Amino acid sequence: MADNNQMTIETMSSQYFDVLKEIGNIGAGNATTALSTMLGMKVDMKVPQVRLMEFKEVGTTMGGEEQIVAGIYLVVDGDIHGSIMFVQKKESARAMVQKLMGMPPEGDDFSEMELSALMEIGNVITAAYLNSLSTLTNLTIYPSVPTICIDMAGAILSVPAIEFGAIADKMLLIQTDFSDDETLSGYFILVPDEESDAKILHALGF
Repeated sequence: MADNNQMTIETMSSQYFDVLKEIGNIGAGNATTALSTMLGMKVDMKVPQVRLMEFKEVGTTMGGEEQIVAGIYLVVDGDIHGSIMFVQKKESARAMVQKLMGMPPEGDDFSEMELSALMEIGNVITAAYLNSLSTLTNLTIYPSVPTICIDMAGAILSVPAIEFGAIADKMLLIQTDFSDDETLSGYFILVPDEESDAKILHALGF
């Protein structure tokens, strides 16, 4: 078995990736439960797709770098360091906000109240994923106050790429489709630094 200090997400075994997939499954399940409670309705979840991708590939996966998306971004601290982001296509974000607020959108752009509601949705969903990671690894994780942005996917993804690109050129992408009467796609992105990779590996017994 490779040394924990040398094995990173770049060189991880298929077994470790299976564990990351399980974290994605549990996180998505917890996010679905939290979302269902928040919206006051039953929300189903398709089996999430978990992929390890380069920064430059993610925009294409979401439908193209010019696709307008809503992104909730947080920096994580504590036992691990890096960034997390929950990204939705604009249409899915509007539909989710509409369900939460119980009223039709006020216009094509998000109002301050709608942005606040969207940030709370993103906050709840990212917390569900982080709690799953923390529980499975027994690591302490502190998320920062979230920030929200509505922009092209390429512009939003440039934030973690610029901030963490020097220490990690790949990210863990978990695509989850939530649905009640319509499908609402979301993408959870985790970008740990190299030292955090080793800590996660060690905590998971690798």
